[in-house]
Amino acid sequence: MIIQIYEIQSPAEAEKMAALGVDHIGSVVLSASDWRVPQLKETVHAVQSAGARSSLIPLFNRLETILLTLEYYRPDIVHFCQTLTSPGGISDDVARYVQLQQNIMNRFPGIRVMRTIPIGLEGQSDQVPTLDLAGIFEPVSDYFLTDTLVVGPADAHTSIDRQQPVAGFVGITGRTCDWQMARRLVEASRIPVILAGGIGPGNVAAGLRAVQPAGVDSCTGTNAVGTDG
Repeated sequence: MIIQIYEIQSPAEAEKMAALGVDHIGSVVLSASDWRVPQLKETVHAVQSAGARSSLIPLFNRLETILLTLEYYRPDIVHFCQTLTSPGGISDDVARYVQLQQNIMNRFPGIRVMRTIPIGLEGQSDQVPTLDLAGIFEPVSDYFLTDTLVVGPADAHTSIDRQQPVAGFVGITGRTCDWQMARRLVEASRIPVILAGGIGPGNVAAGLRAVQPAGVDSCTGTNAVGTDG
């Protein structure tokens, strides 16, 4: 069972996560214009030195900048989480993202590629082309990760991209996705699927039983600072 935790942005946090037995320790590069962050590079190194795998999300889409970012950080995994959807179904950008992943696999054969596959909230999974997207991306991915796509009422002025907490990207909603659809994704996929989307101490066991994934990921459910730090 793979245990994956985001968002770890400092070496000290990374060392604590590795000491707890976390397998994949994830960080985020927030800016395409300021992608060189020495502390983040030290964080990736700390993860790898501790024997865990570093995972890196770039919150930008330009191939040239992503290649420079991977050359600089050299993570074990690069993780992409664009929304991939439009009101009509699959976004026109999907073919470009498939080619992006293929280019990265060719350029950096030692870096694994993780692709977030969006899933709707319970009762809304029919509004998201989850399994179709998985079929498109499976040949250029080493892992899938489920995450919750917020789909509000149809509004010509508010795109699906703009309905997400980070525009254009899936995740950090703090809400669980439709676990029945997540289970169907697991059953249909030939690559490991990691369950994410509102996972925390209170629901992780139920999620694992319902979905039977290869691993579990948490961010919003475990990154709050309590009274004990």
